[in-house]
Amino acid sequence: MVRMRTPVPGREDYFAAWAMTHGGYHPGSGGALVRHWLTLVYLLARPLAAARVPPAAVTAAAAAQPALALPPAAAGGRWPLLAALVVAVAGLLDSLDGAVAVLRCRVSRAGYVLDSVADRVGDVLCLLALWLLGAPGWLAALAGGALGLLEYTRARAGNAGVGEIGVVTVGERPTRLIITVAGLLTAGVLPSLRDPAALVATAATASVAIIGLAQLAVVLRRLLRAPAPPRGTAGAAQPGRVPLPRHRPGHGGPGRGRPVRRGR
Repeated sequence: MVRMRTPVPGREDYFAAWAMTHGGYHPGSGGALVRHWLTLVYLLARPLAAARVPPAAVTAAAAAQPALALPPAAAGGRWPLLAALVVAVAGLLDSLDGAVAVLRCRVSRAGYVLDSVADRVGDVLCLLALWLLGAPGWLAALAGGALGLLEYTRARAGNAGVGEIGVVTVGERPTRLIITVAGLLTAGVLPSLRDPAALVATAATASVAIIGLAQLAVVLRRLLRAPAPPRGTAGAAQPGRVPLPRHRPGHGGPGRGRPVRRGR
């Protein structure tokens, strides 16, 4: 007997499912930048979902990818250009695992935890690349501590029942990846500025993480003073499997909400 495979959902179905894992923020009614970016992610994730690639495998690849940037970052000349390309690809893979999970209806709490751990591994590898590029070790350690504290505070807030923080700080991971790529590109294009480029990129990473932590602290101070919602109500975070909805032409999604919880 030939086993029938479930067809991969179309882009509009993916947008609708993505909105369900982002508190109702629908890309179709959002900004053009978000819509175009998610369209690119969908086009790249579609063949992976069709091939039944496990989302966890994409997550593992995204976590390990920055390690390939270490040798070219340590080399001289134009080699940091290759390191910049590797880190940029890692950032794209970081979006693909969530897309594959959504397209295959594999969003889960286990995937959310795995994705968070993979992100922290990638953060450490990016800072190692900047250190090998020429950044002072103490500054790389400061940047690592600052971004680690930012992510830890956000995670603990979720454990405290704050399911929807409602703030995107300047220190989010995409910003940090862009800074790392910019530093590596500068060092590759202008090898004479290798050390200053590494210094500026690492200092910028530390700065945005510290500012982001301050932004998060201000919002959390207000939210944590409010009464906590009862367990199991709509205000509490309810991670788990998110099925793809049936697409209804012209149907959009309401407002913004909690971050994606990608799964396997």
